[in-house]
Amino acid sequence: MAIAADLAREDEVAGLLDRVAAELGPVGVLVNNASTFERDGALDATRASWDFHMEVNLRAPFVLTQALARHLPAAAEAVVVNLIDQRVWNLTPHFTTYTLSKAGLWTLTQTLALALAPRIRVVAIGPGPALPSVRQSAESFAVQASSLPLNRGTGPDEICATLRFLLSTPSITGQMIALDGGQHLGWGVSGDSFEE
Repeated sequence: MAIAADLAREDEVAGLLDRVAAELGPVGVLVNNASTFERDGALDATRASWDFHMEVNLRAPFVLTQALARHLPAAAEAVVVNLIDQRVWNLTPHFTTYTLSKAGLWTLTQTLALALAPRIRVVAIGPGPALPSVRQSAESFAVQASSLPLNRGTGPDEICATLRFLLSTPSITGQMIALDGGQHLGWGVSGDSFEE
C-alpha cells in the first residue's frame, strides 16, 4: 500500500500520519527518508533553493514527528529514524542549502531525543555514497567510493540492516550512525573531484 504526499507542501505533510493511521492503525515507527538534493553554493543559493531544501529535508520531518508524538497511544512507545548525511560531520562548501537543512535535521534529532524521551526515541543514519546521484556516471561514483578510507561506500542493504539495529536497540537515542566508508573522517579525494 502506498500513501503519497508532497513533502514540500505542509498542508499535505500535516495530514499524512492521520491518513496512514486510518489505514494501518497507530504508527510506532517513522522513517524520515525522503529528501531533496540539489547543488548550490554560498553565492548562487536562492530563496527558492533554501525553501525547497528546508521544507522537504527539515520542516517535513519535524511536522511528521510532531504528529507521531501527538497521536501516540498513552501506553505506546515509538522510534523516529532520520536519514541525514555524513556531510554534517564533514562539511564542504558544496550543496550549501542541502547541507544546512541536513545539519538542522541532525540538531533536530538530538533536540527531539531529549524532548520526547522516554516514550519516543529519535535516532539517525548518516549515509555517504550509497547510489550514484542523477548527476553522476557509474564510473564517477565508483571513483568516489574507492577514494574513501574503506575503499567503498554503503548501499541500501546496509542502510536497512542499520535501521533494523536501531529499531531493536532500546538504549539508543539522539545518535547518528555514519554509513560512509569513513568519509566523515575527512580523508580521501576532495568533493571538488566529483559531480555529486
